[in-house]
Parts: sequence; C-alpha cells; structure tokens
Amino acid sequence: MRSRIEASSTFLRWPAVALVVALCGGAPAVRGQGASGYPAKPVRYVVPFGAGAAPDFVARLLGDRLSRSWGQQVVVENRVGVAGTLGTAFVAKSPPDGYTLIQCNIASSAIALSLYAKVPYDQMRDLAAVTRIGTTPNVLTAHPSVPIRTVKEFIAYARQHPGKLSYAAGMVGESPQLSMELLKLLVKIDVAHVPFKIAAQGITETIGGQIPFNISNLPSIQSPVQTGRLRALATTGSQRAVLLPAVPTMREAGVLDYVVYSWYGVCAPAATPAPVLAKLHKDFTTVLRVPEIHQRLGEMGVDVSPQTPEEFGQFIRAEIARWGKVIKEANIPQQ
Repeated sequence: MRSRIEASSTFLRWPAVALVVALCGGAPAVRGQGASGYPAKPVRYVVPFGAGAAPDFVARLLGDRLSRSWGQQVVVENRVGVAGTLGTAFVAKSPPDGYTLIQCNIASSAIALSLYAKVPYDQMRDLAAVTRIGTTPNVLTAHPSVPIRTVKEFIAYARQHPGKLSYAAGMVGESPQLSMELLKLLVKIDVAHVPFKIAAQGITETIGGQIPFNISNLPSIQSPVQTGRLRALATTGSQRAVLLPAVPTMREAGVLDYVVYSWYGVCAPAATPAPVLAKLHKDFTTVLRVPEIHQRLGEMGVDVSPQTPEEFGQFIRAEIARWGKVIKEANIPQQ
C-alpha cells in the first residue's frame, strides 16, 4: 500500500429617530435591553463549511424549524475557507443585533486559535456563546484487508515499526487529525498522516485500499463501516456510539485517558444584547428538544447536548486550552 467547521430604542425615548426610521421604511435594529419583537427580519446563520457536509445539514435542519417558529426566514449561508475561520471572522465583525449567527465548532472556535499564526478574531472576546448543539465522535477504521483488527494491535505494530503505518484524514489541524496526534502522544507511537483537503477523498482512498487506516467524524464514516467497506477499530467518545454499538471506545480498547469529540454550537457577535442572546438560547434549545429533530440528528451521529451560554463558554475555553497544548506538544508548526 502506498502512504499517502429590538430594537428597544423606543419611540418614546427617541421620537425623532423613530420617525425617520418609519418614514424611510426601515426596520429598527436590535439595541438596548429588550428582545420583544425579535426577530423582526430574516436571520443569517453562517456555516463556515461547505454545503452538503454534516455541519451544513445540522444548520439547515435547525434553521428550517426556527423559520417556522419565528415566522422569519433563517438563511443558511456557507462561508468556506481556512478551517472555518473566514466565516467565523465575518460573524465576529458583523453588527451585534442578533441577525447574524455562526455555527461555531471545534475547528474554528478552538483548534484554529493555536494552529494559525494570525486569526482575525478572538473567540472568547469577539463572540458570545449561545448554546452547544451536540457532539460526535471520530472513528478509527482500517481497510478490511489489513490484518490489524484492534487498537492494541494497531499500537503494538506502530511501536515495532515506527513511521511505517499511515492513515488518511482531513487537513492538518482538523479534529480527526488532531485526535490521532493526541493518541500518538498518549501511547507514544509514530504514524504518518496523509492529508486531504476534503475528508471524503481520504475515506475513498482507504476504501480503495491505497491507505490502510482512516480517522474521520462518525457522520462521514458511518456508511462505509455499516456496509463493511471499512472495519472500525474504535470510536473516540466516552461511551459507545449508538450508530456503531459493536465498536469499542478508545477507553475500552485500553487508552484510558482518551476522549475526543467534534462538536457544533451557536455563537453570536459578542455585544449582542443579553435578552436577545437569552431568546436565541431558549429557542434553539427548544428546537433541539423536538423529537423529530433529536432523532434526525441522532441518525447522523450527533449526540444532542445543549448547554447554557455560561456552560458552553466554559466548554469552548477548555477546548481552546486542550488543543493548544496538543498542537504544542506534537510540534505542529503554525500555519
């Protein structure tokens, strides 16, 4: 084999301004402390990854339900580039009125802050956490012809033959690749990364037998595993994935300190009024509790796990610290 992410300025307080706005036919922006009447116009929901990918599906599923609840369209907009940082920067610099949101994620909201020398935003300063949507594990897989069938065998062979094993994943700094870097640090092995700009290409190469191993998010690797085109060695979550109940976790496979999740959430520009953030949190979490939504997300490997804004903010902070440490210890150069 070859190696190869209300206007609460009232008319009573500012009658002249309100009159001008009314005469010009414009809707007042969300300001001040109130959120009554929000949303009064379409809401832009930015996904910093491409259409058709798992993050895009999640956003469109939630956006459709919110559009019906609000009576205002939620416009999902894909702004792709630099591991999700281009779309995230766009939202960070948008008016803090609740009408531009970002699907924050492990790549652009945590990993990128240490991976890239220049990131055009500060996640904790420029963006406000609304809620976590959910998490999904990564899955380590092998081509069926590979004689290695367990994580213990994988580790043992890698120790005996440093640098001889290779695995396909997305680009450097994406969750799957960093989850392997963390494994390498914990069990002290040397396995070569074969990067792909599009993770699906790496999966195709592994299915074709050109690369022996692969590590990818559960939603993208689920079908090849369930149809037998790839053999799953382990998932990276704290418990077995519902979609792959026969596959052990890394912990069960003997790597006791190892738990990794990719995750999705919702963030807004930092100065968005607190009442608007509270309404966004309430409405998003309400949608996540809808049985149909919960089921459809589960069917694609997303474990729905909303958090309060405070909890989600703390979670993001911890993720930034965690992956910054992995990047440093793995000697991954800044991009």
